[in-house]
Amino acid sequence: MEMSEHPIPSGGIGYFKIRLKQAISSQSLRGFAKDCGLSEATLRSYLSGETFPTLDRLEQIAKAAGASPLWLAFGGEGPAESRSAEDDEYAYIPLYDARVSAGHGSWTEGARVLAQLAFTRYSLRKKGLDPANLSAIRVSGDSNEPDLRDGDTVVLDHSRTEVDQEGYYVILLGDHLFAKRLQLQIGGGMAVISANPAYQTMMVAKEHLSDLVIIGRVVWGSRWMA
Repeated sequence: MEMSEHPIPSGGIGYFKIRLKQAISSQSLRGFAKDCGLSEATLRSYLSGETFPTLDRLEQIAKAAGASPLWLAFGGEGPAESRSAEDDEYAYIPLYDARVSAGHGSWTEGARVLAQLAFTRYSLRKKGLDPANLSAIRVSGDSNEPDLRDGDTVVLDHSRTEVDQEGYYVILLGDHLFAKRLQLQIGGGMAVISANPAYQTMMVAKEHLSDLVIIGRVVWGSRWMA
C-alpha cells in the first residue's frame, strides 16, 4: 500500500520517530534511555524509523516521557493534553500476584504486577475512594462461595485497616493472605467468617488481635462491596 503524498507529520504510526524525538525533547538520549529502561541503541533504531517498539516498550517510553501511549503510537493530541484527558477519566489500579513470603514485611514485596485495572475516576470519587490507596489481588479457594469465587479479582482499600463495620477484608495470617468477612465481637474479639458453610467461623480473642494483620477492606469484587 502506497503512502499518501501529503501525510500529516504528527499523525499516524509512520511518524512515531517524530513524536519520540518530541517526547525526548531536551533530555540527553543516555538519560532518557536510563529513565525508560532501554538501551541507547534501541532508542536510536526507533528514532531512525528502522523499528517500532512492542506494546510493553511503548508503555515504558510513554511513562518516562510523561506522555500518552496512544499519542506516541498514533499522534493526534499533543502529549500533555492527551495525558491530561486520559488521567481525568480513568485511574489505574495495580493487580498483584500477591505471593507473600514470611518475614519480609510488606505483603507486596516480591509480588509482580500482573495488570493495571481501569476504573473511572468518577466511580471512585462516588464511593469516596482514593486511587493511591487501592490495589487488587485474585482470590483463591472456595471458602467464600458464592460471594467470592476461586479466581475472582478483588480491589482493596488499604486506608481501611481497622474494622469499623462488618465486611470483607484481606488479612495476613503467618505468610498467607485470606479474604474473609470480619465481625467485631462484644469484648473486643473478632469473628473471621467464611461465606461457605462448610468452613467454620474462627474466633480471635482480643489479646491475639495483633496476630491478625488487616491489609485492607475489599471494596470491589465484580461489584461494589463497600
